[in-house]
Amino acid sequence: MTYLSRIRINPLRKDSRKLLSNPRAVHGAVMGGLPNHKPDDRVLWRMDPDNPHRPHLFVLSPTRPDWTHIIQDCGWPDADGDHAAVRDYTPLLSQLAVGREFAFRLTASPVQNTATPTKATPAQAARLTTHAENGKRIRGFRMGHRTAAAQLDWFLTRTDRWGFDIPATRSDPAAPGIHAPTPPTAPRPTSPPRPDPNPPYEVRITARHRQSFRKNGHGAHVVFHSATFEGRLRITDTDRFTTSLLTGLGPSRAYGCGLLTLAPLPGQQT
Repeated sequence: MTYLSRIRINPLRKDSRKLLSNPRAVHGAVMGGLPNHKPDDRVLWRMDPDNPHRPHLFVLSPTRPDWTHIIQDCGWPDADGDHAAVRDYTPLLSQLAVGREFAFRLTASPVQNTATPTKATPAQAARLTTHAENGKRIRGFRMGHRTAAAQLDWFLTRTDRWGFDIPATRSDPAAPGIHAPTPPTAPRPTSPPRPDPNPPYEVRITARHRQSFRKNGHGAHVVFHSATFEGRLRITDTDRFTTSLLTGLGPSRAYGCGLLTLAPLPGQQT
């Protein structure tokens, strides 16, 4: 059985500030709430700081969690209200069907693989030199997309493999800066088109961040770029979509990326 949790975070507390600034710390706190976790279990999480006075931590786990330690250290343990809402995920999964539409949110880490990085790090430069001297073929480096246009393109060109698509915008006529999508009968380009900053699809980037931290405080330096996508999606393949929900989208899933959450559209019956 799978569970979706939403935990209230008090940003004024010392331990909370650590969670809000270091994905590695959140990962440790999340795993500390899953006593029955198995090495092969996929756990996804995302920190939503929409309300700076009360951020929320979302966690999708394959076993029932206990968030007492997070509430005690990072929440409002003595206040009224639902400190940690834990819900069975099965009812949502049972609603999935081809053609069904939902509002969605996803924080992901858009990346590309390249053997010729524009600005190689010292480690990458050394690796390139070593392979060149030995006459070996270099394996591509995973590089984060840094511009909003590239991040949006990464997202839109992968939705099919994730089991959904993004419908065209419902603006009629199109709002300023939004152009009509390419007709289905138009020739398919050899490479994905560069997206419009105001895309003709029901999706937008609402936040972009550069994450930088060290594992365990003094270990390897981890750097990645993340983007938060929000909009409307339509299911095209139920099996693929279910897998996407349960296993996550893209890399850096241990550090707060990949969790796709859904909500009913306005006027939609749940």
